[in-house]
Amino acid sequence: MPREQYQDSLDELRADVLAMGDQVIGQVERSLDAAERRDESLAQKVVDADAAVNETYLRLEDRCVDLFALQQPVAGDLRLVTASFKIITDLERIGDLAVNLADYLRTATRTLSPEVQLDAIGEAARDLLERSLAAYEAEDAAACRAVAADDDEVDALCQRASESVTRDLIAGTDGDGWEAERLLDDVSRVLLTIRDLERIADHAVNIAARTLYMTENDPELLY
Repeated sequence: MPREQYQDSLDELRADVLAMGDQVIGQVERSLDAAERRDESLAQKVVDADAAVNETYLRLEDRCVDLFALQQPVAGDLRLVTASFKIITDLERIGDLAVNLADYLRTATRTLSPEVQLDAIGEAARDLLERSLAAYEAEDAAACRAVAADDDEVDALCQRASESVTRDLIAGTDGDGWEAERLLDDVSRVLLTIRDLERIADHAVNIAARTLYMTENDPELLY
């Protein structure tokens, strides 16, 4: 493959990874929307659209394998292809988490404590994802480090929300074991929602870490 055509293939790979990022961000936004509005139809659209995310992942995985096998990239090009391969894996997993969120939140019936701000956690996680993909597009090392640093704030939000749900459950049942059992399913869904939002943020950090390695050959955030 001539050098110009090879470079076009690398540019196309990067553009397609970013397009997959937009696809997955859309899934996250729709799942949070479905939760806020208790919109079962929208939640089902998130579930149905997951097949398209998986198809995109498999197509890009094949593209990366072809570049490895046929072009044998070295140095910066190798880091770009390797980082892209890892990033699409993180994006596919975020897509799965969006499906989980749509499922948990549309079936929850419990009224949350005002302290449990799932919308704020969701917004913070989505913001990290958008910023990590922007850093990948721009090869911005400083932005990668900022994403990793700001993940601490998401972790703190999740910790406070989990503690609030637990306190609320104990206070609301007033020691009544039967009441606690009745509420357990909804409480479990809320805790799983918090966990999966935190995981979305963690995958965003993974994207930032791979981008930093791609850009500066720096494994600082990989460990």
